[in-house]
Amino acid sequence: MPLRPYAALVLTLALAACGRDNAESTALTATPPAAPAPTATPPTPPETPVAAAPQAPLPATDLDAILAGDWRDPANVARDIWRHPKETLGFFGVTPDQRVLEISPGRGWYTEILVPLLRERGHYVGAVSDPAAAPDERMRDYFTKSNADLRAKLAARADVYGTVELRQIDGARPDFGPAGSIDTVLTFRNVHNWLMAGQAQAMFKGFYAVLKPGGVLGVVEHRAAGDVPPGDKSGYVGQEQVIGLAQAAGFAFEASSEINANPADTKDHEAGVWSLPPSLRLGDKDREKYLAIGESDRMTLRFRKPAAPAAP
Repeated sequence: MPLRPYAALVLTLALAACGRDNAESTALTATPPAAPAPTATPPTPPETPVAAAPQAPLPATDLDAILAGDWRDPANVARDIWRHPKETLGFFGVTPDQRVLEISPGRGWYTEILVPLLRERGHYVGAVSDPAAAPDERMRDYFTKSNADLRAKLAARADVYGTVELRQIDGARPDFGPAGSIDTVLTFRNVHNWLMAGQAQAMFKGFYAVLKPGGVLGVVEHRAAGDVPPGDKSGYVGQEQVIGLAQAAGFAFEASSEINANPADTKDHEAGVWSLPPSLRLGDKDREKYLAIGESDRMTLRFRKPAAPAAP
């Protein structure tokens, strides 16, 4: 992509997520996350897609420059070894000319990458939780502060982010915008919160409605050893459960990748997934053990909205 003069500078935002770190990506009903902490060197499992369809690669020069951008929070950069943004976005087929909807940007971990990538030729939309739709005063205050913090973050580097579109969403009745208006929907570690809030089916139906025919839904989520029961509060979700939710909404399951897997995660922690970095909710208790495990084992799944049938 040819760089305009200001674009060169650009290259050097809950609904809901998790202490999920989501500590940085907050879901509609997520407990406010703890601050990130240093982590151990992660395993590097190979990507193993199933039933894969060819994906257009990201322009390496653009994304590499964005990942090295001085606007990125150093604590976020330190987590690239766990979150694999380049490989993850490539697996989802994100390209700079797309209209991309990110669900629950939270503290803006992926927003720091997606907005600059899409600013010149595409369009970024962030879906944030509407405080007016919060179930109680505590969550209303949390959503209000989270949204204000994200807006302040983006405004502080308007030279990089420009004007960013944020849409406030009621997770019980999500309306993500005009039907068929988005190329790719991305959600990072939010599904467990929607299940706990009884909103998962509505959310996946909303994704299906806003995507264009042929559009992609990319899901990253903490992976349980198997399906979790109703009311589970571990933060993990069964991979087949997520696939079932998407298929029930009309999506076709296209491929999975192990790029965000962590075989060292035993998934049986006292405080659930939040025992692990970056949350480390147990404080000093077994801290070294959890640092040695690193961040959670995560499924990375790609779904596609079926293309419109050919005209007779």
